[in-house]
Formats: sequence, C-alpha cells, structure tokens
Amino acid sequence: MITPLLTPRAGVPELISTNSNFEEMLAQLLNGDGPIAIDAERASGYKYSQRAYLIQLYRRNGGLHLIDPIPFAGSHFWKKFNKNFASFEWVIHASTQDLPCLLELGLDPQIIFDTELGARIAGCPKVGLGPLSESLLELQLAKEHSAVDWSIRPLKPEWLTYAALDVDVLLDIREKVESLLIEKNKLEWAQEDFASVLKNFKSKQDQPVKPDRWRKTSGMHKVRDRLTMTLIRDLWLSRDELAQELDLAPGRVLGDEAIVDIAIKRPTTSEAMAKVISWRTKLESPPFNRWLTVLNNSLQTPLDQQVELRVSSTSMPPFKIWKDKNPLGYARLTHARAKIAELSVVIEVPAENLITPELVRKLCWELPPIDQSKYEEFITTELRKLGARDWQIDQVAQLIASALPETTPLVVPEIEPSEEAEEPVAKP
Repeated sequence: MITPLLTPRAGVPELISTNSNFEEMLAQLLNGDGPIAIDAERASGYKYSQRAYLIQLYRRNGGLHLIDPIPFAGSHFWKKFNKNFASFEWVIHASTQDLPCLLELGLDPQIIFDTELGARIAGCPKVGLGPLSESLLELQLAKEHSAVDWSIRPLKPEWLTYAALDVDVLLDIREKVESLLIEKNKLEWAQEDFASVLKNFKSKQDQPVKPDRWRKTSGMHKVRDRLTMTLIRDLWLSRDELAQELDLAPGRVLGDEAIVDIAIKRPTTSEAMAKVISWRTKLESPPFNRWLTVLNNSLQTPLDQQVELRVSSTSMPPFKIWKDKNPLGYARLTHARAKIAELSVVIEVPAENLITPELVRKLCWELPPIDQSKYEEFITTELRKLGARDWQIDQVAQLIASALPETTPLVVPEIEPSEEAEEPVAKP
C-alpha cells in the first residue's frame, strides 16, 4: 500500500542563510552517522546560469538542512564543509544534473552514490525519485513544484517542503538500491560508474566552452545559404551576451524560432522586427533596435568571412544513413546492437547503460585491419581507450567482436528511439 508523504518525517527545517546557522548545521552533521544525502535546486529555464538556488542535506542523526547558497557565494564555509565531509559518501539522485552546480559552488565530493544510476544498473523499471520512492519504500512524494523558478526570493514554504522531501527519503532509497545491486552481483559495476561520472565532471570544469554552440539553434534545417547562417550566428551570440548579462535563460530573451525567422525574413525596421519576434520573448521591453543593429551589421559580412553552411563532424553518421553509406558497417552494427539488446534483457541493465551507443557505432563503422582471432583483443583495447568501464568491457567486448565478421544485416527499424540516448537521467 502506497502512503503519501506530504512533509518530511522530522518536519521542515528553517532555511539556513546566516553564518551562525551554517556553523550550527556543520556541528549537527558532524554528530551524524553514515553517508550524506545531497540535492540541489536550480532555475533551469528561467536563468542563464546553472547555479544552485537551494541545497538540501540530510544525514542520519545529523538532521535535515536547507541552505540558501546565495548569501554564501564564494564563502569559506564551503571549504570548511569540504574539509569535514568531502571524504564521506555523498548520495545524489541523477548526479549528472546536480554535480555541475555543486562543483561550481565549491563543493568537492570524493565518493558518490547515484541512486538513479544505481537503480538503472540494478534493473529497476522506473528510476525517477518519485517512482523509486513508491516501488522501494511504498511512499508517495509530492512533485508538483519540480519546475518552479527557484531564484525567486523569498522561497515559498510549500517549495521548501517539496525540496526537503527529496533528501528525507534519499538514504532509505540508497540502502534499497544497494541491496538490489548486491543481490544481483552488480554493486561493483555501479561503483565503477559512480566514480566515472564524478571523474568526468571534475575534468570538464576547466574545459573551454565550444565556440559553435549556435549551430544547435532549433530550425536550422530552414537555412540554405552561408549569409543566413552567419546572421543566425551573430544573432545567437548577441542573444547569449544579453542573456548572460541579464541572467535569463536565452530562450526567454529571444526564442530560437525568432532568431531563424529574423535571419530569413530580414526585417528592415523596429516595427517589422517586433512583428517577427512577436510573442517569442519574455522581456517586458524587448530590444528590437539591438536585434536590428546586429542584423544590419551582419548583412555586411563579406563572403570570405561568412561561416560555412556545413561543417565536418567527428561524430558518427546517424544510423538511418548507414544502410546506404556503409552497408558492411551497417550489417556489423545491426548484429552488435541485437546482441547487446539481448544481453540487456538477460542481465536487466538498459542497453545504453550497458555500453554507450556511440562507442558501438565507432567500433562497427570500419573493420579493424587485423585477423579475426584478434577482434576481441582489439575491441577490449579500443573500448578502454574510449572510456568504457571494466565491467562494461567484460560484458560486451566479445559480443561486439563476434558481430564484426557479419556481412548481411539484420532487419531493424529505420529509426530507433534510443539512438541518441547516451547518458539518460531521470530526476523527478
């Protein structure tokens, strides 16, 4: 029987926003036992930054705590927190969503247990926090405030109740997930994945931002010439600059569809610009003259300075064109994916968690220049180079190697829904 959990079992704590409150929290947590549950709330879809606007912590016998991180930006308290707790296990649900803002804040976990990822590897059919709470604890969590603007101050009491519930049950879920992993001999698999996720995000902190992010603007399929592409680039960059300045999500400043329409229709006055943009901005006083100036300046770009319409990509071609472009690679890939899908069912691990689909595509695109007896050794070496975990290699290397000699493809759907599902996550 599912029981609704409407408030945290020990009540909703006072929001921590002062130094003395933070010190008191540290003391209480130090008196606690075991790992620390941690969660963060961002204002995704509202703000430009991905900063945390609320941090939730819970430790058994150490209390449940809600921290407003805004007053503590750049504070020495985070270093103090790390000194005391960095070496403890941090329990996070869907860590790929929260780690960036936690690391940005200055938090430095050394060991994590991701309940969402662990549940996937354990074979749970639904891995969102709510479904896991119901299936493993028989508790129903209220999730109606999952998409609110957490940058709003003061934070509403009902929002804090919702946020507190997330960590109130997290350690219980962790124990249930760990038990499932142990029962199915998968705990070491999960631990390898947890360590890999943490290492990858820490290594990404110092990596430069990709310069051509604008190429992912929605609606690019409408573009047919280099000048229009250049207009889109310049409008996108100007929007990004303004969004960062205002700390608003770029789509709220100017929608992608509006950028593409401006580049194609090329309005000549502020009034015409306003009609093109229409409702596709959330700004009370949209800077129509700004977009008009960017457009007019960009229209003067000489041909030799306009961006290329298409650029070469290092990623694999989409699956739907393999049949024509590389029929032998297509045959290899259909067999490899079928074998992995079959194993996925047997060991109850989603295929995309069993091995990243992009790695399989890379290995099947070209036949290795060695004899067949060395295929498995080759696949093992390449998977390790590409970042696959040891447990993944143990499970799939032989399967992929056995698919390489295939020359006749299996009959498969032209477009498969999970084709791009490289690192699936589920928060709610």
